Amino acid sequence: MKKFKWLLGILLLALVPMLQSCDDDDDYYSIGDFSWDWATVRTTGGGGYFLEGDRWGIIDPVSSSIPWYRPVDGERVVAFFNPLADMKDEKGVQVKMEGIQDVLTKGVEEMKTTEEEEEFGNDPIVIYQGDMWLGGKYLNVIFHQNLPRSTKHRISLVQNLMDTTEPGEPGDPSAPETVNVAKDGYVHLELRYNTYDDVTGYWGWGRVSYNLEDFYPTEEDGETTMKGFKVTINSKENGEGRVIVLDFDHPVGVPEKAKDVHSTSSIR
Repeated sequence: MKKFKWLLGILLLALVPMLQSCDDDDDYYSIGDFSWDWATVRTTGGGGYFLEGDRWGIIDPVSSSIPWYRPVDGERVVAFFNPLADMKDEKGVQVKMEGIQDVLTKGVEEMKTTEEEEEFGNDPIVIYQGDMWLGGKYLNVIFHQNLPRSTKHRISLVQNLMDTTEPGEPGDPSAPETVNVAKDGYVHLELRYNTYDDVTGYWGWGRVSYNLEDFYPTEEDGETTMKGFKVTINSKENGEGRVIVLDFDHPVGVPEKAKDVHSTSSIR
């Protein structure tokens, strides 16, 4: 009996540090936890990388189930991972990477001529409410696509510089210092879609991210009146000229279904 009590005492003493660790440290996750995020790839050289997640912040892969992955700096991805521990010095998490899916990543283009307008096209597009959001200084879009037979559809985010307007209004080519932000405080852009008249009647999902970093105010700019972005689309459901407002003060979060939208690889 005395021996049993002695062994029990030793066992309890051994468990005390573990119990204290659980009580004192909430920065660790269960090995079975699983999460995901839209993120930007940042390479560190020699095949190393980390991710800047829209929701999680820095995502540091300290372990990986996909050692064959080759990162491309600045590319957008959908990352799937097992979070292991919160980072101490900044918002972020150390993870075991479980999977990465590429997202078509593009910049904003200028539209100045009728020839360029024809190439960008303006075919109707299906974007459901909440399926366009700002994250990581990117405009992110998931959309429903009438799949092509052979020619990849083109989806472009453009500045329309064709119309002559008052200084400071969108489309004013004579005032480069003010063309980005209009008098209403928003950067005005257009999402253009070109099917090239190649559709099948079969529908799938597409996804794309546009780099908006050049449009964001910097510390050198000082105070700014910029409120966000207004994106005009030709909506299949609501018609041409539909404006989607993305306001900095009322951000749209990453939609839950963005995890499951697999790119059709039918866009460029």
